Amino acid sequence: MSELVFPDDFLWGVATSAYQIEGAWDEDGRTPSIWDTFSHTPGKTKNGSTGDVACDHYHRWRDDVALMAELGIQAYRFSVSWPRILPDGRGRVNQKGLDFYGRLVDALLEAGITPFLTLYHWELPQVLQDAGGWPERETAAAFAELADAASRALGDRVKHWITHNEPWCTSFLGYQTGVHAPGWTDWYAALQAAHTVLLSHGLAVECIRANAPDAEVGIAINFEPATPASDSPEDYHAARLWDGYYFRWFVDALYGRRYPADMVYYYTQQGCLPHGLDFVQNGDMETIAAPLDFFGVNYYTRHISQAGESLDKHHSVPNPGAEYTAMGWEVHPDSFYKLLNRLYFEYQMPKLYVTENGCSYPDFPH
Repeated sequence: MSELVFPDDFLWGVATSAYQIEGAWDEDGRTPSIWDTFSHTPGKTKNGSTGDVACDHYHRWRDDVALMAELGIQAYRFSVSWPRILPDGRGRVNQKGLDFYGRLVDALLEAGITPFLTLYHWELPQVLQDAGGWPERETAAAFAELADAASRALGDRVKHWITHNEPWCTSFLGYQTGVHAPGWTDWYAALQAAHTVLLSHGLAVECIRANAPDAEVGIAINFEPATPASDSPEDYHAARLWDGYYFRWFVDALYGRRYPADMVYYYTQQGCLPHGLDFVQNGDMETIAAPLDFFGVNYYTRHISQAGESLDKHHSVPNPGAEYTAMGWEVHPDSFYKLLNRLYFEYQMPKLYVTENGCSYPDFPH
């Protein structure tokens, strides 16, 4: 067996998100996010867990950077907390919040670790959710203010920017299935949210390019590639439907192909778009398709599609004999290989970063 060698320019890194590690949820001017509200609502999280303290990274960041340096990590992807920087969602800037991220970036660079900054990893300020959240078009303009504030303060040092982490999760888990914050279950609101998120991405790209012209800008999309359960036309149709829901709705728009016509038809027929794409305005799709320097790929598992399945239920057909993680996700590296090839050859993406992958098992220390 021949030895597989990673190229010299391959970048090894790790990733976190602000809400999952920072804690200090109400310190130094930070206001609540939708995840604070969601996790503080009884019954929304397992055992009532919250991110109030989490890993206490807000206070332990020096030790965390030292540990990463000791491990020899080359790159670190982290997200900023929107309500820590803009406590009112827009307008007033909280300098203490910006200073925290400035100190973190300086420490990373001093340790020889390349920072990858994610602007949004699901932490919408609650005040903006109260005004309508991601289905509300004004949220895109507010996000552009976050991008402007962060890139003005950190653009001289951060050279890799990610606008959004997993817009599908923001839109459909937050507003369609309701398993993520803010917990809505409204198809039309979810599709509105998806459009606003993508629009905000395009606006943020413009801000970052203006404030940090020598930086690279991208987005991180999560994928769950569809595989038909059999060779039947019905199962192939089900797989195509899942592909449109999970993959093409976002990637096609980002790469100038607009929203896929088959999915617009499907959503209209199902009553999810009672008035069609009435929330799309002139120029929106051009803004969304702003050229990117790289594309972030989050992959964990595939989805086996079967005729008759509903997009309301995210149930992949079980694969007897396959290996599964503790989260019930099938381990299937071949789908990852096919996904990377599809992105590279079908969309001619200039540069791909694997921004998330791996698996989870109950391997807690004893």
